[in-house]
Amino acid sequence: MQQYIGTKIINAKPMTRLAYNQFRGWELPASENGTDEGFLVEYVDGGKANTAEYAGYVSWSPEDVFERAYRPAAGMTFGQAIEAMKLGQCVARAGWNGKGVFLYLIKGSDLQSGLKYGFGELIGEPEFVSTICMKTADNKLVAGWLASQTDMLAEDWYIVGEPA
Repeated sequence: MQQYIGTKIINAKPMTRLAYNQFRGWELPASENGTDEGFLVEYVDGGKANTAEYAGYVSWSPEDVFERAYRPAAGMTFGQAIEAMKLGQCVARAGWNGKGVFLYLIKGSDLQSGLKYGFGELIGEPEFVSTICMKTADNKLVAGWLASQTDMLAEDWYIVGEPA
């Protein structure tokens, strides 16, 4: 069997196994411990809703499993911030001084489409690659932003939201 690692942006709240079963209108199986600590998890990445109370797909995860798979979106590593940008989110560091400063990913295909160039129709025509863009405190865009050593090693990255 092949190994996989996943990155998802989810909503979650603490909930015991019994409380989750009650929420879903299910009877707790006799073989399960209702006092198990865990989390109600809502997947917001396109899963079909399975309850009227939430827009995404909802499930329950034991606390230890949840904590190995997820960490708060405030306090991410640089690698997790990159994965969030790949999922369409804007990210920033708590340690940055500028108000409103954030990063996002511009896909090469979006650049090609927007500029109507780089489709390989002409001989030798270059292709656009994806790039990280920074929105600065003075409302400028810096395409091709590069991280410092401090940025790469920081664990204070957080999700700002999706670009406008």
